[in-house]
Amino acid sequence: MLFRKPRRTPPQVDITPVVDTVFNLMIFFALSLNFISVPGIPVNLPRASSYAEAERQKEISISVTSEGSLAVNGQPTTLAQLEAQLKRQKDEHPESLVVINADTDARHGGVVEVMDVARRVGLSRLAISTEPKEE
Repeated sequence: MLFRKPRRTPPQVDITPVVDTVFNLMIFFALSLNFISVPGIPVNLPRASSYAEAERQKEISISVTSEGSLAVNGQPTTLAQLEAQLKRQKDEHPESLVVINADTDARHGGVVEVMDVARRVGLSRLAISTEPKEE
């Protein structure tokens, strides 16, 4: 008796679902990256060669413009109101990091006053925000 050999077709992998998934991920990341913005008032940050990304958890951002105006986490404030706002923030998160976004042309004395208020409240973790130097 003579049997026919079954034809062997090479296995084929359907990659259509993989391609669809990759395109969906690309669209998701492309859209989500467009919505990332730094809140607050526009500040021209100084440049520094040593650059470290600040941790974003429990962070209090204080912006100081060249004119001397202040903003805490994007909300305009005055130096007189700053202490009360920082006390409230410290009560919520005692180990908060205070990041000072001072304009390049901001008065040194104004930045020191902000640092002094933060330390007086009990927030000792201070950082000054910079942009990386272009090489």
